[in-house]
Amino acid sequence: MASDVDLAPLVGRADHLATLRSALLDGVGPGQTAAVFVTGESGVGKTRLLREAGDRFRAGGALVLTGTCLDIGDSSPLHPLLQALRRFDAELTASHARTSSAVRGLLQMFAAETAGPDGAGALLERVSRGLHLVAQGRPLVLVLDDLQWVDRSTRQLLLYLLAGLGDLQLSVLAAVRAESLQGAHPLRRVLTELRRLRSVRVVDLAPLDRAGTEQLAAAVLGGPLGAEAAESLWQRSGGNPFVVEELARDLRDGRDGLSETLREVFLARVDALPQAAHAVVHAVAAGVEPVAHWLVAEVTRLPEGELIEAVRAAVAHRLLVGDDDGYRLRHRLVAEVLAHELLPAERSALHRRYAEALTTAPAELHQARLAHHWRLAGEPARALPAAVAAAQEAERLHGYAEAHRHWSVALQLAGPPAAGVAPAGGGLTADRAELLRHAAEAAHHCGEHARALSLLEELADAEDAPPACALHIRRARYLAAAGRSAPAEAEYRRALAAADCTSRERATAAAHLAELLLHLGRYADAGDRAREALELAAQVEGSVSEVVLASMALGFSEAYLEDPDAGLAVMREALDTAERAGRPEDVACAYLHLAELLTGPLNILEEGVVVARRGAERVAELGLGRTYETRLLAIATNGLFRVGQWAEAEKVVAAALRHRPSGADAVELLLARCRLWVGYGDIAAADRDLEAVATVLAGGGARHVIPLLTLRAGLAMWQGRHDLARQAVQRGLTEVRSDDVGILAALVWHGLRAEAEAHAARASVDTTAVRRLREVAERVARKSEHAARPVRDVVDGFLALCEAEVSRLDGSDPQLWARSVTEWDRRHHPYPAAYSRLRQAEALLARRSRTATAGKLLREAYQVAQGLGAEPLSTEIRTLATRARVMLEDRGASAEGRSVAGDEPSGDELTMLTAREREVLAAVAEGLTNKEIGQRLFISERTIGVHVSHIFDKLQVRTRVQASAIFLRNRPD
Repeated sequence: MASDVDLAPLVGRADHLATLRSALLDGVGPGQTAAVFVTGESGVGKTRLLREAGDRFRAGGALVLTGTCLDIGDSSPLHPLLQALRRFDAELTASHARTSSAVRGLLQMFAAETAGPDGAGALLERVSRGLHLVAQGRPLVLVLDDLQWVDRSTRQLLLYLLAGLGDLQLSVLAAVRAESLQGAHPLRRVLTELRRLRSVRVVDLAPLDRAGTEQLAAAVLGGPLGAEAAESLWQRSGGNPFVVEELARDLRDGRDGLSETLREVFLARVDALPQAAHAVVHAVAAGVEPVAHWLVAEVTRLPEGELIEAVRAAVAHRLLVGDDDGYRLRHRLVAEVLAHELLPAERSALHRRYAEALTTAPAELHQARLAHHWRLAGEPARALPAAVAAAQEAERLHGYAEAHRHWSVALQLAGPPAAGVAPAGGGLTADRAELLRHAAEAAHHCGEHARALSLLEELADAEDAPPACALHIRRARYLAAAGRSAPAEAEYRRALAAADCTSRERATAAAHLAELLLHLGRYADAGDRAREALELAAQVEGSVSEVVLASMALGFSEAYLEDPDAGLAVMREALDTAERAGRPEDVACAYLHLAELLTGPLNILEEGVVVARRGAERVAELGLGRTYETRLLAIATNGLFRVGQWAEAEKVVAAALRHRPSGADAVELLLARCRLWVGYGDIAAADRDLEAVATVLAGGGARHVIPLLTLRAGLAMWQGRHDLARQAVQRGLTEVRSDDVGILAALVWHGLRAEAEAHAARASVDTTAVRRLREVAERVARKSEHAARPVRDVVDGFLALCEAEVSRLDGSDPQLWARSVTEWDRRHHPYPAAYSRLRQAEALLARRSRTATAGKLLREAYQVAQGLGAEPLSTEIRTLATRARVMLEDRGASAEGRSVAGDEPSGDELTMLTAREREVLAAVAEGLTNKEIGQRLFISERTIGVHVSHIFDKLQVRTRVQASAIFLRNRPD
């Protein structure tokens, strides 16, 4: 079944093409034969694979004859061979007169052939000789499509030729529709005979995997799919290329529903089934997969023997797949097609049989399925208790996304707000306010922050809404998670001021407010509020969560402002308390703030990354993957970035993005990824992430806004837009409500660097801005004196950069840059240390002194920049080195290692590439496209393009072939 989209690429079949070439061309010698029979369901891409393989065989020097079998039985003997010869003859030109004569002679032989006493054997021998003349010593490949309809004469010819009786170097590549080979189909016997030959192989062509499905759909659409559209297409198509193309075209053209082409294709396949198998497929289509065998038996009411045969037929026709846990449709699209073929009464009856069968198995965890089937059977009163039970079970197992889905179903089943529903046969009454409360909390935990706020507003409008204080606390928690820090803080303060606030609620509001202030970088305020929360919690029994949150905030505040060891001790004790209590959100918060303190203010980077990754694994077990795991992985990414492990950081952030986070979780992750993009010089990707953060960050605090504007300034400087960098920094200086002098010091450095860059580019310098920035730097220095020693150390590093940047405005001072190098080397931050070495070398060269030292500094900086993949920094180093005639690579060492012959590679050609660039180059050498490489390494196609450009530049090549050749000759044995 071929799609009519001929321009769609062949996706996910590179291994198959390599196998076919090896089996049918490279591994076949003179006088030998070989065959590969490709089996697979309709639409899986057999015809497309045959066409691509045939084109490649022709390019490899083989003679390829292509024919198609017809569904007309034996009425046209040897039809595919005749068709292939006629096609080949039509393609021949006048320069191939000898070949054309041989082809026409063979065709005339067929036309004149009559039944004679010598029988079929003589005919087969003459056909073999004729093909030998046509081939003229070249490898001959016979490509046959739709072999399930092959006529008897062609079957006999295949047996004759592949047995080696024709003294002909021949390869056969044929496609067989697997679902057609049922019962006593004659081709089954032929394949059984041929498989005994060592030169014959049968290859089952499986559907595409998810990555291949998305790649094919993107090619049809002309761009990538959104996450939801990709998930839907994958589930509906099952990876069948024909179905993928049809669905992608519907998306592209804006068509709703299912195309008639797909509907008719699948209906024809279902209608071809025996009656019992037809009933089984209908039953599985209506079920929740996987559908257990006993459940299919209950629903279809077929005798066991008949059921087994029916299932076997459905599997053979490639409509069902069976596993230990039950049966599934090979394509969920079949369920959509069959749903329209049943009358409403038939559908209801089918779902009722499912529900009744599941009700008889109370020991099994069937509540979610039970709710589904009772609902579709038209029994909401019986579906509601099952939906509630399913939601409670999901929450018990920390499956918050599933719980949210079940609570939402329960809300639908409970009906409008005016009425409660009392299910038949049970004592559960639907309290809509209680359902809203559970649904909102589940939405909050699974990262559906907008949905949580919407449900909370509905709860607030209900007649039996919770008290005002409780609503303020919930709304504040949801707003904070959504990244709206300012309104969240206001809600907490309203809760504390509410007259109906209980002692427990006051302790809860104070503890959460302390934690929020921590996120905002207001560490002194957080410490004060945390002490208040602990005093309130001491008066309330069982206030473990409040104690954990307040202790984390207090420990962080003490570690930042006073005593790091004492603060860390408080935080580690709070983590132990949270683990003993076992409340998921408390455990997650404890890991989050501990990792954040270690990787940020205290600069204990390696331990911080370990804590962040360990915490990410732990919270994933607790069902908080989309929220807290994402944040913890963002913290790990930041730590890895600072220690110079950018390739590893890129992998971590890619893994976190699979959760598709939203709100504050997305902000943390996008900022972490943007640091990498700015460092790599991927301007488009960085700009895209910054725009996304700015959109989400409405109402955010200085802790997010200042890093956002710092990154915006850094990106603008690499673009040579000093005016934009200046504007970003000036906006950041208005964010004054933060104790985090570290992020403010980084912003001031970027501001002074922007003015220094403008001066170097002979653009105007804003002296007022310089004066203000120097004043802020002095204020940061004074404020850092009240912070703990590790915090002061980091700030001192940025202040050293600030002082050195100011010196660039009137003659750069190499001593100031040397001090900056020392500061950052001591803190093990390779990127700012490399940048400082570049500027120190620049200052030395400008003074025409100590050029040898300058050369050494440039080489050291270049080595670090290349190792990181920091292309803009590398480019600036190369520019200065070229201008100063400084050799960045040690040519002498490689010359000594070169062989006497002079034609051996040095083995050092790849040393200038980063670890990530080596991974990309290895994939390029395999022949993968940028999109395929991105899918393998979990990186965007655009980023792969940036890496490839950097590789070409470093290796001084212009094509992928040249780059691949360098990789292959330097690859270790």
